[in-house]
Amino acid sequence: MLKIFSWNVNGLRAVIRKGALQDFINEHNPDILCLQETKAKQGQAEIDLPEYEEIWNSAERAGYSGTAIFSKIKPLSVRNNLPTDKIFADEFGDPLTEGRVLTVEFEKFFLVNVYTPNSKNGLERLSLREKKWDPEFLRYLKELEKIKPVVVCGDFNAAHEEIDIARPATNHHSAGFTDEERQGITNMVDAGLLDTFRKLHHDEVRYTWWSHWGHARANNVGWRIDYFFVSNSLLSNLKSAEIYENVMGSDHCPISIELEF
Repeated sequence: MLKIFSWNVNGLRAVIRKGALQDFINEHNPDILCLQETKAKQGQAEIDLPEYEEIWNSAERAGYSGTAIFSKIKPLSVRNNLPTDKIFADEFGDPLTEGRVLTVEFEKFFLVNVYTPNSKNGLERLSLREKKWDPEFLRYLKELEKIKPVVVCGDFNAAHEEIDIARPATNHHSAGFTDEERQGITNMVDAGLLDTFRKLHHDEVRYTWWSHWGHARANNVGWRIDYFFVSNSLLSNLKSAEIYENVMGSDHCPISIELEF
């Protein structure tokens, strides 16, 4: 059984300093761990994980964004970012320089770790999400699928359905729950990518992110914005999909899947 975990750590150095990362690894022993929002370059965080190979895609801007993968299995290949010549830059910068996509190839599948750009409170980046990022990211996944199945995980910065957010009625125009962002996830599902947690836990109300404001986590006023998607061809291999709300250290909690080959 292959155990893959994903966690937006909101600063890798901070979660290491708190002891949360080591405690988590000691308890759950992931075969592969995908991290988002590392806010560090390789070597800036003191990590002692000799069993794991480290693969990094850090942002050019210091202390910002970034993804990393720690794997007990040596990948066949590694790809950074989206292979596109389209112009992504907007007034907030170019997300292709922000270390947001990290892809590793294994024998049976591609694993894509993503930290999707936030649309921001004033929805300044919503157009970038809707017209550029989401369609280009999906196009990339479908190109990979022509070679072998894909497993996609990370922070998508959007709650897909009303069940995925504690207060849907008041958030339809909020970043992370606009019609445009939700449609981006619908497009992935329509293209044959399975939301693993929702596939196995149809009606469960569970969240992966909580605001720092108003004791949101203590009151479980949350959003499910972190996902594992898999190619439809991997459905028979999917054995579990879990959320770990009790793991602290970040404003997000880890999620996981288990695959059997």
